Amino acid sequence: MKAYLTRRYMFSASHRLHSKGMSDAENRETYGKCNNPHGHGHNYSLEVTVSGQVQSATGMVCNRMELDDFVGREILQKFDIQNLNLLPQFVDDVPTTENLCIALYDILQRGFTGAHLERVRLEETMMNSFEYAGGAEIRP
Repeated sequence: MKAYLTRRYMFSASHRLHSKGMSDAENRETYGKCNNPHGHGHNYSLEVTVSGQVQSATGMVCNRMELDDFVGREILQKFDIQNLNLLPQFVDDVPTTENLCIALYDILQRGFTGAHLERVRLEETMMNSFEYAGGAEIRP
């Protein structure tokens, strides 16, 4: 029997949406107010969904404390109260929430071994949320 567990985490970060491959005018047209040279911030809500067999000994898909510890150490400590533009993950990529979602998925996929990672959902605002479940990347 396959079951799913979704855990929610909160962190805050700032960013400026600006592509080195476009002119200043193209950036302003593409990103609007999100291209503000001083950046802007968000209070992100991260949902991590894992799956697996319910373990007979514990009755759980995975040890929630292990998942919380991993997310705390590998994501929250590294992304909370940070300017995303200055992080290594975004040296070559615009720190859109789509790209942030993919980066967080990749961290979880590479490091968390307690259950199968199904997807990551990242809520940026009440109006915007993004999900990534791995697979082929769409980047050119």
